[in-house]
Amino acid sequence: MPHQPAPISNCPSCAARLRVARLECPECGLAVEGNFQSSRLALLSPEHQKFAEIFLATRGNIREVEQVLGLSYPTVRKRLDELVEALGADAVAAAGALNRRNEILSRIEKGDLTAKEGARLLREL
Repeated sequence: MPHQPAPISNCPSCAARLRVARLECPECGLAVEGNFQSSRLALLSPEHQKFAEIFLATRGNIREVEQVLGLSYPTVRKRLDELVEALGADAVAAAGALNRRNEILSRIEKGDLTAKEGARLLREL
């Protein structure tokens, strides 16, 4: 596997977040310039990216991640916590909101909440 350079996410001079301004096709050379959104995953360190790839490939099975990386359970959990932290509070908040939404929908389905009560709770999210 060819070595890929580490992603650069901050300015080496002032440390401000860099933005993607140019995309170029390596085959034909076509280039598009503008102000493009960059995924937070693309801005992770190479170590965090590799861990995320393995975590997703094992479908979040921590025991399998342990085997692939040759790490202990506590170390895998620590790296997972570091990855979540690196993605930022927005990722954690979005996951929490999705969980709350699914819980409300489940309660409506079970009959624990009326549709009207559920709709009110979903709007409050």
